[in-house]
Amino acid sequence: MNNFIKHAIAPAILYASFAATPTLADKGDDTLRVAMAEEILNLDYNYTTKREYIILAQLTDATLFDLDPETQEFKPAVATGYNYVDEKTLDITLRDDVKFHDGSALTPEDVAYTYNWIIREDSQSNANGTIGRWLDSAEVTGPNTVRFNLKTIYPLVLRDMAQRIMLRKAGTYEEGGDIDRDAMAQNLIGTGPYKVVSFEPGQELVLERFTDYFGEPPAIENIVVRNIPDVGTQQAELMSGGIDWMFNVPLDLAESLGATPMATHLSGPDLRIAFAVLDAAGYTDAEGPLTEVKVRQAINHALNKSEMAKYLIGGSAEPIHTACHPAQFGCDQSVKDYPYDPDAAKALLDEAGYPDGFPLDLWAYREKPVAEAVAADLEAVGIDVNLRYVKLESLNQARASQEIPAYIGTWGSGGTADTAAVARIHFADDTDRNLSGDAALADEVLAAEQTSDQGERADIYSSVLTKIADQAYWAPLFTYSANYLVSPELDFPLDPDGLPRLQNASWQ
Repeated sequence: MNNFIKHAIAPAILYASFAATPTLADKGDDTLRVAMAEEILNLDYNYTTKREYIILAQLTDATLFDLDPETQEFKPAVATGYNYVDEKTLDITLRDDVKFHDGSALTPEDVAYTYNWIIREDSQSNANGTIGRWLDSAEVTGPNTVRFNLKTIYPLVLRDMAQRIMLRKAGTYEEGGDIDRDAMAQNLIGTGPYKVVSFEPGQELVLERFTDYFGEPPAIENIVVRNIPDVGTQQAELMSGGIDWMFNVPLDLAESLGATPMATHLSGPDLRIAFAVLDAAGYTDAEGPLTEVKVRQAINHALNKSEMAKYLIGGSAEPIHTACHPAQFGCDQSVKDYPYDPDAAKALLDEAGYPDGFPLDLWAYREKPVAEAVAADLEAVGIDVNLRYVKLESLNQARASQEIPAYIGTWGSGGTADTAAVARIHFADDTDRNLSGDAALADEVLAAEQTSDQGERADIYSSVLTKIADQAYWAPLFTYSANYLVSPELDFPLDPDGLPRLQNASWQ
């Protein structure tokens, strides 16, 4: 075990008051108090991407379909059903009892407007990259029907409808004739189980159960989401009863505080994976070491993924050797693996002409102990790592400018148990996350989305993953385990896709 991992798992310093009777949150006001480290600045998930915004969108918004996390099947939500007229024409039937939070009824015109707005170039929606590649137009065809005209065969239409597009009233982003992309950023009017009472960006969001919600009403009346960046402050608030729920909890803290009567530690599976992306294309250096396959294979051999998974993540986290989560459809586990072997790594570096290693800028933005562990393992085989630990926005900008030779990334696939949710984002030819420079691979990834034949899709992804592994375009690391600390009075069910669903919480 390297020193960085040893340091990362050192026990947290806990308060002496653990032995005392805890001050529990008062559930008498039926308010669930939630802590989130990431700043909440925009409530409109059509214009955001992070996991925190997904969690909030499930509270405030409804989609055409719902995803069953147990079966990964799609169920009716705002839509009651669908029918493929042909491979590129999809008819959707809508409920007639869906209301927006301002009391107005949802209409087919609202649904068609929302989708047509998202695919407009001037919408600049974060969802455009997902929907725009398959949707040509949406049109109202009846008092409760909408037709979706597809550009191409696309097997994941229902997934995108269930997980990416939040429905808005017709004209929402163009009221008065002027484009306003921030129209729903703070004063959100959705159709979900909770409505916004007040919102102070970066500080606090107050939600109240929406009495006219068309679905099963949530058990808890109110939810207050507080931005608390420091995990130590979150811990203190949980112990004093100031909050009832915190997530992304470091393993040592979760285990230590969960062993006391002050909190319950919950740990469950997560579809999120971690990996290192390598500039095989040579965008940062056309003749650099990362353009050599043996160097990339050496990097794979150098990483002690098992210890990272066990000691830094814990729970159900496991090492992986594929560019996908093992639970996802199409994630072929028979591809080439690179077991932890520093000697093999050094030998490959020698064969590639780098017996003394080389300097490497390694970028990272999430769990710093993981970044330090990866850096330490690479330095142990002779690679001189300059760890650049930055905020995600900085990493995104540098990657878009092709200034990153290697970075540690994570991907949760939006809770979608399909390899498409990883491959399309990271290995297509229109994403700056693809550092492989492999045009043929990108074509294969696209081909998997142009057939509805699941057997054919599985074969294509097997070929894609085999090539990624053989060429070592990635250094896959591990799956995640979701760690939570919650009030002992809170019943918070965990779902197998690892996505927190606060709307399912209740008091014990």
